[in-house]
Amino acid sequence: MGLDIQALNKQYIDGVWRDGQSGKVYLDQNPYDDSVVAEFRMASVEDVDLAYRAAERAQLAWAKVNPFEKRDLFERVVRIIDENTEDIVRWIAEEIGGTFVKAMIEVMLVKNTLREAATYPLRMEGRILPSTIPGKENRLLRLPVGVVGVISPFNFPFCLSMRAVAPALACGNGVVLKPNEASAIVGGTLIAKLFEEAGLPKGVLNVIVTEIGQIGDAFIEHPVPRVISFTGSTPVGRHIGEVASRHLKRVALELGGNSALIVLDDANLEQAVDATVFSRFTHQGQICMCANRAIVQRAVYDEFVARLVDRVASLQCGNPLDKDTVIGPLIHRRQVDAVLRVVEESVAQGAKVAYRGPVEGNVVGPIVLTDVTEEMACARQEMFGPVLAVIPVDSEEEAIRIANHSDFGLSGAVHTQSVERGVAVAMRIESGMVHVNDGTVNDEPLVAFGGEKASGIGRYNGEWALEEFTTVKWISIQHERRSYPI
Repeated sequence: MGLDIQALNKQYIDGVWRDGQSGKVYLDQNPYDDSVVAEFRMASVEDVDLAYRAAERAQLAWAKVNPFEKRDLFERVVRIIDENTEDIVRWIAEEIGGTFVKAMIEVMLVKNTLREAATYPLRMEGRILPSTIPGKENRLLRLPVGVVGVISPFNFPFCLSMRAVAPALACGNGVVLKPNEASAIVGGTLIAKLFEEAGLPKGVLNVIVTEIGQIGDAFIEHPVPRVISFTGSTPVGRHIGEVASRHLKRVALELGGNSALIVLDDANLEQAVDATVFSRFTHQGQICMCANRAIVQRAVYDEFVARLVDRVASLQCGNPLDKDTVIGPLIHRRQVDAVLRVVEESVAQGAKVAYRGPVEGNVVGPIVLTDVTEEMACARQEMFGPVLAVIPVDSEEEAIRIANHSDFGLSGAVHTQSVERGVAVAMRIESGMVHVNDGTVNDEPLVAFGGEKASGIGRYNGEWALEEFTTVKWISIQHERRSYPI
């Protein structure tokens, strides 16, 4: 693309790059050194309306584009990403503090999402169903919903924006994307640029960058979008669900988590420790699927903790532009303070600090809390930071009970050398996703992704995304004269 990151500091509305009409300027800062990555003049309520109206107009023609042409466009986006991976990885580090490993994982997930979405235009199939009425033909058609509003978070913004944007577009919808302002580029305007370069018609995809203080609920309440896709915190998700329901809009909500990684007494501890480190400390613990809690049977508890602390002590912290860095900065100082408050509260409640790394700026070194009980703050709250709560339990039954003692139900994991034992435990975990002998952080393009309880509504990926972003229409044809009862 040959673009510098600063060139993506505009709103993208109806195919035009321009400043927002709000009077406020947002400084998009690097969370590692606080340098300014870009400045955005924020969007206003008027910009929201312009974006939705543009998507509404453009969608009608986009829905009629040959499905093979749509597929080819998505494949071009993948090629453009391949050609610019080095820049994208650097931008993920500069804008949100993502490490090299995290950024490469995110790019891989985005490409998988796009490749799966490329198949959707060819899967907008119809069906003919039998009728109870003589001479009637029932046709069932899968159609775009029209326009989809997408709100994405700061933590995995390239991936989590694309996870909704790509399938919504592929199903023939228009889209308006509002990324978190802290990830306005890699979660928003970069995506607009990729699709623009690939040849997406103007107006089909629009990106607005703004704060809720500038637009209130206008993004949700606007009459044009029929589906609102949101990834983020549970309190905000509840609000979006309430507002959308008043306007009879469908929602897809992927919300918070408090995932439990269970280590049973027959687990392979080396494998369990590897999975725990990956599940808790990838992207500084700023992933909704992260293992907040390691629930470990006492028979292997001491050895597990010793191995875990040894591994955690070796994790390099610091500048995310250094390819050896494992733990980079949290997104901003407020998040640092929030994480440290939970740690101090838990210690006051009786948790022991088995390992505590240094805090330098927004970089919080890894923290392992042991002898945690289920009522402590670190076991009850979603900690969006590199802190792990290790809970000892006496039995498998106790492990299951404590794992389910949470308002959340997004992901989970079970470690045991008996696969069927692991599956039996997984079946009893109240969670949308559970992984046996693996980490809690998993996402695959063909597999349903989503949570239970306060972790959300709906499913992404594969055929489930196709359902979320389409509607079904029944057209019947009466081929013979019908005899009516009156």
